[in-house]
Amino acid sequence: MKQKKTILALNVGSSSIKYSLFQDEECIFSGEEEKVFTKKQRYSSLSKIFSELEKRKIKPDAVVHRVVHGKDFRQPEIIDTMLIKKLNKIAELAPLHEIPEVQAIEFCKERLEAENKNSGKKKAVQAAVFDTSFYADMPEKNSIYGIPYRFYKKGIRKYGFHGISHKYVTNEIKEFMNGKGKVISCHLGNGSSVTAVVNGKAIDTSMGFTPLEGLVMGTRSGSIDPAIIPYLIKYEKMSIAEISSMLNNESGLLGISGLSRDMRTLLENKEKDRKAKLAVEVFIDRVVKQIGSFAAMMNGVDAIIFTGGIGEHNPYIRNEISKNLLFLGVKIDGKMNNNLNFNKKIQISSKSSKVKIFAVKTDEMLEMIIEAKSII
Repeated sequence: MKQKKTILALNVGSSSIKYSLFQDEECIFSGEEEKVFTKKQRYSSLSKIFSELEKRKIKPDAVVHRVVHGKDFRQPEIIDTMLIKKLNKIAELAPLHEIPEVQAIEFCKERLEAENKNSGKKKAVQAAVFDTSFYADMPEKNSIYGIPYRFYKKGIRKYGFHGISHKYVTNEIKEFMNGKGKVISCHLGNGSSVTAVVNGKAIDTSMGFTPLEGLVMGTRSGSIDPAIIPYLIKYEKMSIAEISSMLNNESGLLGISGLSRDMRTLLENKEKDRKAKLAVEVFIDRVVKQIGSFAAMMNGVDAIIFTGGIGEHNPYIRNEISKNLLFLGVKIDGKMNNNLNFNKKIQISSKSSKVKIFAVKTDEMLEMIIEAKSII
């Protein structure tokens, strides 16, 4: 009998570290380290995770990392010194995530090498699974920007993100779609994106060269007029670094409301706080516009998926978005939409709806394992 591989999956974000231990594709245990903002805190949290493995007498055969920006990487990759150097070079394209991810990779490299130095066991490998891989084959017309073509050849193009999540949830509804059809997947959370999928292949997405483009998010601005940037430099005397920080960390729901980046907080305060209400309305409006745009591009849509922290857990947002999609024949089943205790997925559209609507709990960790198994 083939021995099962023990694999640790790490999803390192700007303020948290999610982890799951798998034996092949079965999750043994999982957890999350929160309020992790600095390199020192990151290393401390990762040490706790490895200490937990030691207590359980577990030595993983592999560690799989979610890497947000893979630029030209189309498939999962075994992590070595050369790959780490390449990831460091592109870290500025997704600074909220890529920098913490590389730090985690470097920590694990040192930890695994130290653990295996004097043991006879084969050294555990590390692998990277890229959010951008799902979009590697997007049509050129959807990945190019309206700037001189030479920049496209230099890699300034739309890469797309949340690909691991979008791929997982679209696969989850295949049984309802006979594996075919036009699907719009909405990953809504602190980071949000919408992806258009035809017959399982991503053909367009709202995020672009970096995760900053697209929808209004928790602290990210989403798409803006690019002429705003030179205006801020000239008249507000802001530096490029200040503008980048503002667009990534001080904008979006937080910037509009001045209150919070958390949708739950904004919904609790929207009746008494005008700017909290405005932020909620802007968020819903941008998602509706993106869905409408993709439906027009695909000449119709067969299914819409809601996933991510907001998409999975917030019936109000799902309902408000759907109310603005009546022109597509979208009809929500109120009772099903308000069901907060569904297992992996639930169909929330009514029987008379022309478009199937689903809420699906994403499982990026499992998708990472599935994708990485071929190389580990």
